[in-house]
Amino acid sequence: MSSDTQNTYSDSTIEKALAAIMFDAEGLVPAIAQQHDSGEVLMMAWMNAEAVSETLKTGQVCYYSRSRQKLWRKGESSGQTQTLVDFRMDCDGDTLLLQVAQKGVACHTGRHNCFFNAIRDDKIQIIADVETDPKDLYGK
Repeated sequence: MSSDTQNTYSDSTIEKALAAIMFDAEGLVPAIAQQHDSGEVLMMAWMNAEAVSETLKTGQVCYYSRSRQKLWRKGESSGQTQTLVDFRMDCDGDTLLLQVAQKGVACHTGRHNCFFNAIRDDKIQIIADVETDPKDLYGK
């Protein structure tokens, strides 16, 4: 699957996916979000079984917030949503790759992706500009 179409799955497919995922001792699995049409890595977050299930049922990406100890529906407060295009598991089932159609910016800092700190010339440099003021995204 490689289109902007939102993909949703049946309960039996979701059950099979959940059985194949190797969640860690805390019931979590790392999930990498990648822009489906460019290959750009957008972010990494955690998912639990409920977040995986909701993502596969709705086609809208949902993560698990370790700090808030609850589901985090990407974009519910900022409007910067991720629509699921393809759901992949690595060879061990212990890491997920979510190919998504990103609406707006992926990072809470207002940058397009979360990987904007790079080691350059023996120091850490910010290599991407803020595209959207976080105050505009979250009203803070």
